[in-house]
Amino acid sequence: MKTIGDKLEAFRVTGVKPGFNQHEENGVSAFEDITESSFPGKWKVIYFYPKDFTQVCPTEIIGFNALADAFEERDAVLMGGSTDNEYVKLAWRRESPELSKLNHYQFGDTSGALIDQLGIRDKTEGVALRATFIIDPDNLIQHVSVNNFKVGRSPEETLRILDALLTDGLCACNRTLGGGTL
Repeated sequence: MKTIGDKLEAFRVTGVKPGFNQHEENGVSAFEDITESSFPGKWKVIYFYPKDFTQVCPTEIIGFNALADAFEERDAVLMGGSTDNEYVKLAWRRESPELSKLNHYQFGDTSGALIDQLGIRDKTEGVALRATFIIDPDNLIQHVSVNNFKVGRSPEETLRILDALLTDGLCACNRTLGGGTL
């Protein structure tokens, strides 16, 4: 598994753009190739989940979606994906009112280009582990976390970690607020 300080190498996945529920809307495609060169100068917060149309995943996706603007304010692109393809993601958005018109990217990594590079394919199930990576603008991995399939993540904690990484060498645990320690 790649870890902190490792470089994100070349990959290509099919992204589903924010705000789309159909493969084409108003003459614009919902799909976009995403590579290691996409989003220059931006941080990337990439979270993986095992499969679309599962029980734990929508809760996390909804949680990340609620914070999408906060990630954007920090010059971070938020992306969530699995090994299911882009059409499955659109179908899930149409099927689930909570996922309708998501305001962040989803992606399908059907070839495993990114999942295998990062080393997060479950050996038994063949799908992505529940992993989160925070990658800096130079494509260096700055944070990794991987959970059991049954354990969801806290999007708020991911945002807190990003905030800590964005500080100029100050440990977030040493900052004070109103006299108390965070």
